[in-house]
Amino acid sequence: MEISGKIISIQPLVTGEGKNGPWKKQDYVIEHSLESQYPKKMMFNLWGEKIDQNPLAVGDMVTVSFDIDCRQYNERWYNDIRAWKVVKAEQGAPMQAPPPVASEPIQAFGANEGGNEASDLPF
Repeated sequence: MEISGKIISIQPLVTGEGKNGPWKKQDYVIEHSLESQYPKKMMFNLWGEKIDQNPLAVGDMVTVSFDIDCRQYNERWYNDIRAWKVVKAEQGAPMQAPPPVASEPIQAFGANEGGNEASDLPF
């Protein structure tokens, strides 16, 4: 999956030690649907060397490719949105907007252009 938007928050780096050695994870919050009246937000994470390969800052416009996974812990389920590729928008280049929605007028049922309402009735 892929989504484009603006980084609005970067959470603290989390590190730990697992059976395979040390690990690190960082969460980022992206605001997408920017042209909407009510933009949506989503948190994704980067693991390990991907954090250093993708230095991100608040305000960066990015396109994030990610996978969604779910895991169970203590009889509860948790979603994980793990980014596998992050591409910054070039400085000054606008993010690609979704295609425009057709704006043809909608006619109400029974309305016609000839003024004869009886001919459009279904009975």
